[in-house]
Amino acid sequence: MAVEKERRSFLGAALGLFTAAGGVGALTAMKYTWDPLPSVKAAGFTTIDLSGAQENVLVTEKWRGKPIFVLKHSKDMKSNPRDIKIGDNTYFVAVGLCTHLGCIPAYMSDLHEFHCACHGGQFDASGEVLKTPPPRPLDIPPFKIDGTKLVLGEEGPEYKKLLADGLTSKV
Repeated sequence: MAVEKERRSFLGAALGLFTAAGGVGALTAMKYTWDPLPSVKAAGFTTIDLSGAQENVLVTEKWRGKPIFVLKHSKDMKSNPRDIKIGDNTYFVAVGLCTHLGCIPAYMSDLHEFHCACHGGQFDASGEVLKTPPPRPLDIPPFKIDGTKLVLGEEGPEYKKLLADGLTSKV
C-alpha cells in the first residue's frame, strides 16, 4: 500500500511539473507572438533628405507600410497653412491614401492636384479636398524637421502646431 501511495505521489508531482513546463512554454510563445517584429520596430522612423527635391515633382517614400507623398512647391503654387517651411522652400507632406476609401491618388503635376481614380476625389497640392467624396484632407504623418531632413514618426514642434491648429489629425 505504501509503495502504491508513493507511486501516486510521484506520478502526481511529475504530471504537475509537466503541466507547469507546458504552461511556461505556451506563455513564452504568446509573448513572442504579441511583441512587434524587429522589422516593424525599425520601420517606426524614416528619414527623408529633402536637399535634392525638385519643384513640382512628387517623391513617394514608404513609412510603416503606407505611401508618403512629399511635394516641393514651386513659386506659382498657392501657399496653405498645412505646408511645411524648410529654409526658403515650402513642402507638402502627407500619407498618400485617399481619406475616402484608402486608394492611392495620382499627382497631376500640370494641374497641381491629386486625383483619386476610385471615386473621383480630388485634392490640391496641399492635400485639401477640391472634389468630394473624400471627407477630409489628406492626413499628415507625424514628422520632425532636422536641417534639410524630414524624420517621419517623430512629433516635432511643426507637427504639434498643425495638430493644435486642427490642420491634421493623429495618424
